[in-house]
Amino acid sequence: MADFRPIIPFRLDMEFNKILVPVGGTKADEGAIDLACDLVRQKGKKTIIAVHVIPVDRSLPLDAEIEAEMARAEVMLSRVEEQVRKRGCTVETDILQAREVGSAIIGVAKEHQADLIIISLTYKRQFGEFCLGDVAPYVLKNAPCRVILDHQLDREQA
Repeated sequence: MADFRPIIPFRLDMEFNKILVPVGGTKADEGAIDLACDLVRQKGKKTIIAVHVIPVDRSLPLDAEIEAEMARAEVMLSRVEEQVRKRGCTVETDILQAREVGSAIIGVAKEHQADLIIISLTYKRQFGEFCLGDVAPYVLKNAPCRVILDHQLDREQA
């Protein structure tokens, strides 16, 4: 028999001091960052940690210089910094290289003692079915804190 836990509704009066937002360069990132700003601004100055993980193929060394990906990540995170500063929040950004994106996100959450992880999702199909991918389920299973999956509705699919 499956192990069932009661569902505890998300309350907006919860206090989050450090919110981790993994960004991947999609339109959905902006919504996740806005949600993080809304949550940290409720109780004063708190920190948003925006991280981009560059997956490194196993055929390459983990510290391989992937210049094109690094440049793309830097541009992406500068946009995030600008968006967060306009909202009056504090942000720390980081670029990581890892074999597995989900594992790297969990590592950052533990290192920074994050209170919340916000993962932005868009509607994806694999073999004609809705698919969460590999990262979100891994984070949900292994997160040391609360996780919000922020489903961004694509206006063209609505």
